[in-house]
Amino acid sequence: MLNKLLDHFEEWMITFLMGGATFIIFLSVAHRYGTGLPIPGVQDYLLSLHFEWAQELAIIMFVWMAKFGAAYGVRMGVHVGVDVLVSRLPSEWRQRATYVALACGMLFTGIIGTLGLTFVWENGMHYAIFNKLGLDVSALTEGPTTPDLEWPTWFVYSVVPMGSYLMCLRFIQVTIAFWRTGEMPHQDESQVDGLDDDDDDGMFATAKPARGGAQ
Repeated sequence: MLNKLLDHFEEWMITFLMGGATFIIFLSVAHRYGTGLPIPGVQDYLLSLHFEWAQELAIIMFVWMAKFGAAYGVRMGVHVGVDVLVSRLPSEWRQRATYVALACGMLFTGIIGTLGLTFVWENGMHYAIFNKLGLDVSALTEGPTTPDLEWPTWFVYSVVPMGSYLMCLRFIQVTIAFWRTGEMPHQDESQVDGLDDDDDDGMFATAKPARGGAQ
């Protein structure tokens, strides 16, 4: 149950961030184009609106989307991998190589998550939490803020430990699944949502090249 909620949260975050960033960029471009149109009243109104924050917010959203998307990629098996050497190994060695690769993924994402959490903690998260709890913050620094949105940078950078630890969890889950079933998650590139192979065989049959030349 908890795992399904995490899966849905991951998918919702990616969808929201991708859609939101795209919409913000569209509004920013439309605003910039509209301010150049000499339409009385409309031009003055558009000039009164401030969209300087749009680019910064879109960048932040795309970075967050990339981190959550990387974890989603581990879960679904859609990351690009070069397995020419591994596929030529004997079955036993191929299995060991897979475990080594998964262990390296867990180790790397765990290290990045820990380093990221340390950086975020020292960059203002320590101050924010202690200040919220009413504790003494005289020896702590508040931390910098972003230029346009003036958000605390520790909040923006918090996606690094969150996304990295989520990737580490996904590597652990994939390792357990591989130990139980001997299979890795794999996305079938030939499968397209909304198309059923049985229903569309007739449609694609006409595209098959004829044998023995044109007929």
